[in-house]
Amino acid sequence: MKVLIAVTHLLGTGHLSRVLTLARAFIAAGHRVQVVSGGFPAPQLNADGVELIQLPPLRSDGVNFTRLMAEDGALADEAYLARRQSALCAALQGMQPDVLLTELYPFGRRSLRKEFRALLEAARTLHRRPVILSSIRDILAPPSKPEKAEKADAVIAQYYDAVLVHSDPAATRLEASWPVSGMLAEKLRYTGYVAPPAAGPHPEQAGTGEVLVSAGGGSVGTSLYRTALEAAKLMPETAWRLLVGGSDARARIAEFSSTCSPALLEPARKDFRQMLSHAAASVSMCGYNTALDLLQAGTPAVLIPFDAGNETEQGLRADSLAPLNGIEIVKTAGLTPEALCAAVKAAMQAPPRPAGGFRFDGAARSVEIAAELAGGRE
Repeated sequence: MKVLIAVTHLLGTGHLSRVLTLARAFIAAGHRVQVVSGGFPAPQLNADGVELIQLPPLRSDGVNFTRLMAEDGALADEAYLARRQSALCAALQGMQPDVLLTELYPFGRRSLRKEFRALLEAARTLHRRPVILSSIRDILAPPSKPEKAEKADAVIAQYYDAVLVHSDPAATRLEASWPVSGMLAEKLRYTGYVAPPAAGPHPEQAGTGEVLVSAGGGSVGTSLYRTALEAAKLMPETAWRLLVGGSDARARIAEFSSTCSPALLEPARKDFRQMLSHAAASVSMCGYNTALDLLQAGTPAVLIPFDAGNETEQGLRADSLAPLNGIEIVKTAGLTPEALCAAVKAAMQAPPRPAGGFRFDGAARSVEIAAELAGGRE
């Protein structure tokens, strides 16, 4: 079975990370996969063994997802977007996939609707129409207007065979963040969480006894890092390590170093998940992949949900995790060094939280669902 996955991450790298996990599951099952990525390269992510096609990259202008910036830092013009669309459709024509999977669209990435619609139309004209699937995380950004959900429904009804919801329905159902019509309900396939296998211990026990502070792979989290640098001064008995993401990580680290904090500063690491097994606590935002890492490792955690630009997704996810042992929530409005220290200490002193307890086999189950549907394609 041949599988083409289209994904564009515009701010952090979580979307691409999840897609790479899916791709590896398809490959492990003996299928051929191409991932067409439209965000900026993310070398810190593990893409080993994955056939990755890079489109002319885009990023959002901060949290303004309607302003798309090109590789040179300028606003992406029509010619630049046309190059992306041509390359995307060329990948489809070249592969002739049995399964086409679009990550997030049409529930998001509305600013890229033209290229996604071109891809979907091209898929319908192939000699053998592929099974077309949408891949979405547990919680979406709720539509700001009812018509946005209605338009997404119209696209789903016209083009899609199913929607893969990467959540454990016992924990979070799509209705928690998105209006689910009768038509959409019939298309939903809950897969469980898409996570790589639990990382297990670090071979060198890196991170032992430390407070690990992270903010994903994008150039975000500056206020979180600055607060953590000051908090580390208030807890001299505990080592703090800040893992700084983004392509400008080195420059940000140089800037943060002027604070004279005892915290260790370094770029985001590929072995972060293994380090969680030994950490005294984690301080992070509450993106999908980070939340799953914490659930798998059982690490005491302080979550500061990303809420810039009226973002609500991470807040909803954090609220769903708050009842668990060793999970503390600090809203950005109340984020101070003192509040962060109090939350870290509370998380560390809480009863242990067993690792697991949820379905983390979403990647393998997604492969099974795609194969089942592809067996009956037109």
